[in-house]
Amino acid sequence: MNILWDFDGTLFNTYPVYTGLIKQILGDEASSSDIYGQLKKSFGEAFRYFQLSGAQTQRFFELYQSTPAESFVPFKDVEKVLDYAQKNFIVTHNDRENLYRMLRPYQFDSYFTETVTSDDGYPKKPNSLAYRCLKKKYQIDLVIGDRLLDIVPGHELGIRTCLFQNHEPGADFYLDEYKDFFRKVVQTESTNR
Repeated sequence: MNILWDFDGTLFNTYPVYTGLIKQILGDEASSSDIYGQLKKSFGEAFRYFQLSGAQTQRFFELYQSTPAESFVPFKDVEKVLDYAQKNFIVTHNDRENLYRMLRPYQFDSYFTETVTSDDGYPKKPNSLAYRCLKKKYQIDLVIGDRLLDIVPGHELGIRTCLFQNHEPGADFYLDEYKDFFRKVVQTESTNR
């Protein structure tokens, strides 16, 4: 099985760190739960919703750059799924330098056949162009993401999809923990063949 992954909120539990950074900037102007909820939609959405000024946005990225890479942690049991897959790919809105800055401390960089980042110039998800280009080069059997915008391109291309820690309608599979991957996804796929 070849898997195309989203990064933030799917492979690594990054949103709590991002929430804390924005909370540092906004202070008591916003609750952590509101910030987290907006970030789960998108960074742009969160920045607009909280009306971050240019200086505040720049401060966020300065704080982000100075956050130790080890603060960003992979989800429990995700490595078992990475090990199971024949090939793994990432499509993320993150830039390549920061993506690998977070992957390397856990030796996760070696799991990925190819990564597509903001540096590659593709339109942002849910546009399917990056997925389409990967699908031309490789067989992709499953797309895993934490937001609908991560799986919409997969559906458009006829690839099975899985939402992680999100139960919005539209996915073929739903996982709250990666320990359930083999029971919910692999067994289901084997039964359907």
